[in-house]
Amino acid sequence: MDNIKKIEKLLKKRNGIITTSEVEDLGINSRILTRMIERGIIERVTRGVYISVDTLEDTYFITQAICKKGIFSHETALYFHDLCDRTPIKYQLTVPTNYNNILIKNKNYQFFYLKEELYKIGITEMKTPYGNKVKVYDLERTICDIIRNKKKIEIALFTDAMKRYADRKDRNSIKLHKYAKIFNIEDELRKYLEVLL
Repeated sequence: MDNIKKIEKLLKKRNGIITTSEVEDLGINSRILTRMIERGIIERVTRGVYISVDTLEDTYFITQAICKKGIFSHETALYFHDLCDRTPIKYQLTVPTNYNNILIKNKNYQFFYLKEELYKIGITEMKTPYGNKVKVYDLERTICDIIRNKKKIEIALFTDAMKRYADRKDRNSIKLHKYAKIFNIEDELRKYLEVLL
């Protein structure tokens, strides 16, 4: 099998998106990607990330291909959990403290930094509107995040998200209280839940 066929096979496996490092892991020189661009097989999305020409551009999936440690959080996680109606204006991600990535200076993204042990709490996988899996904080972690950052969120968005969470049949009160204790927001959580439940 020639190198282009190997890369095309990888593209199918990765939902039409590949990175330079994945190609190099196959033992293929990354210069082959330039030839594939010239032949109209792939397009360069950003440094080190390529998409097949017949793939719809899934910004969520591409974001995590570039920013591997980024977990969709805050308002972006609200969108994934159907706790708000609007698509995010900025993609919000949480990363470990001192993590550096080319997206950090991009104005379309907002990053939150946490110690490694707090960063890892509540990570789950969800499907994007295009059907690709990405890492997002779970429902209860998302509620804790918006309570912790309430001053940075529109009051209408915050209130709507809290009401929607209270109405959810799949909410997990035990997990929510456990997370609230870890993040030291038990009193604030209690205050909101007393009004809603």
